Amino acid sequence: MIEILQWSTLAVCGLIAAARVPSAVRGENRSLFYIFGLMTLAILLSIEAPYVAIDQALGGINLANLLLRFIIFAAIYFVGIRVTRGFGADGAYRLIAGKAGMVVLLAISLAMVVLFFMMDTAGSSAGLSATSGKSARNFVLVEYYGAAGRAYPAYVSLALLPAMIRAVRSRLPLLVRVAAGLLAVGGVATALTLLFPVVPPEWGAAKFIVNYTAVLCFVIGLALIWAARVRNTGTSSTKRKYTEK
Repeated sequence: MIEILQWSTLAVCGLIAAARVPSAVRGENRSLFYIFGLMTLAILLSIEAPYVAIDQALGGINLANLLLRFIIFAAIYFVGIRVTRGFGADGAYRLIAGKAGMVVLLAISLAMVVLFFMMDTAGSSAGLSATSGKSARNFVLVEYYGAAGRAYPAYVSLALLPAMIRAVRSRLPLLVRVAAGLLAVGGVATALTLLFPVVPPEWGAAKFIVNYTAVLCFVIGLALIWAARVRNTGTSSTKRKYTEK
């Protein structure tokens, strides 16, 4: 079931990214293409077979996992920028792209890199499962490293959440409100990943469901914003405000 969810999510992200190629080539809404492309690559790196193949090419020391974390950071950052600009959420924009947001991103990134190189990471292992089992020290470091990797996406998601809730309750076009609702669900799912350390081992499948729910909600929500923009082409600038580049 987990593999089906992984490959299905990859297919959805890949198809939407491919659909954005013509517009990106024309210079239209390239930020959406970058987001979908980054999410597609992140999903690819979260699947064991592609992960191992890519990591072996990088030296077999799980650099692919560190790369995955930074790809996710980049994707969620661009999601935050696009959504805050589209919905006029100036406060959330400052929290993400302002000085506070940059400090949070730098601090979390630095902590993550330091923790990664403190571990014995030899041997490609998707999700660092084998790395975690090498020793008690490695187990603790992997837990802290994973927490750092989840912290920044959760920060951005929580910064976006109030604006998404306001959008859902507003009188914006239905398609835009549905998109905002999906983005809100994706944000809540992302924030829930902070609770993963206290999730019992037997609930491991729930972690995958939460992760992929977040990705699908973000991807489909952004795709609906794109669709709303296309649908509203030629209407008043007030309506386009929420879906413009």
